[in-house]
Amino acid sequence: MKMFQKLFACAALCVSVAAHAQRYVIADQDASGPGGSDMMSLLVFLQSPQVHLLGITVVTGDNWRDQEVQHALRLTEVTGRTDVKVYPGAAFPLLRTVESTRLQAKLYGKAHFEGAFSEHNTEKPWDFVPALREGAPTAKPAEEDAAHFMIRMVHKYPHQVTIYGAGPLTNIAIACRLDPHFAELAQELVIMGGSLAPITDKPEWANAPRHEFNFWFDAEAASMVLRAPWKKITDTTIDISLKTRPDPEVLDGLAKAHSPAAEYITKYFRRPVTINYLWDELPAVWMLDPAVVTREQVTYMDVDTMAGPNYGDTLTYSEEAKPAYFLNKVHAQMDVDLPRLQNFLIDLLSKPAPKPYIEALTK
Repeated sequence: MKMFQKLFACAALCVSVAAHAQRYVIADQDASGPGGSDMMSLLVFLQSPQVHLLGITVVTGDNWRDQEVQHALRLTEVTGRTDVKVYPGAAFPLLRTVESTRLQAKLYGKAHFEGAFSEHNTEKPWDFVPALREGAPTAKPAEEDAAHFMIRMVHKYPHQVTIYGAGPLTNIAIACRLDPHFAELAQELVIMGGSLAPITDKPEWANAPRHEFNFWFDAEAASMVLRAPWKKITDTTIDISLKTRPDPEVLDGLAKAHSPAAEYITKYFRRPVTINYLWDELPAVWMLDPAVVTREQVTYMDVDTMAGPNYGDTLTYSEEAKPAYFLNKVHAQMDVDLPRLQNFLIDLLSKPAPKPYIEALTK
């Protein structure tokens, strides 16, 4: 009996240590789906035993918020992780509108990708939710909005929560404005956004090397967030993103696996992949395995919010050239160990998802 009690105590201690070692994460995502980079990046957090995913916060970006919320909810059901709640965030950017985007296109040229504001996505009302390819979820979104949820979490777990932002930064900007202590109470900010000098012949960046969708779609939010007092900002740029690929390695590897996550990606990730990279998966994986990034560039970073042809472009400065207002040094990721990244995704998504967190179930 005493031996059993000792073993039980040891097991409880191991569970406690493992739980303590988990990284607290809020995943802020424009959760377009099914399949694709948005969903696969969320799967990294849903699948990893290293992550305590506090919640998924959804922002309009690649598509409209309400449709994205449904995709995120369905993903939690597919993986058996409905303990992770989905929090609706901003339905619109802070200032940009469909009308201003159309005017900007007439004056300065059309962006290659307009996300939710594309002509196809504006044929229906913004809150229209079509039938989902993966089926409608039965789970419901949280009643609390994204910004207040994020603020509540950094106060509950001060200096422990990583804010992961892989869409437009509207939700995070609103949280920063609602609570001036929000950024300083987080552990760090990890984002996918911005572009410096990518080596590519793709017109979207060859003709506009400082353009990137997430910053462009809500330039004011991106500038606000980059100027907030974070302890550290790490940014996955277009420069490094274009050096990644899911096809054929990751998709072929997952096609051989039979976990719910692998079967979901195999079924819904559209092939052939023509212009799809591991945009959002890279920063998610880097948080768990920093060795996937082999080079970074530390620079002061902001976003151009002046009306004109460069609106939404990435601005960077050296120590000597930076403006007088406060800016953070940003760790901009530039080079990747691609096989390591691909193998990490195959291995992680080929396994069953971890069991729901006891803490989450007892809230």
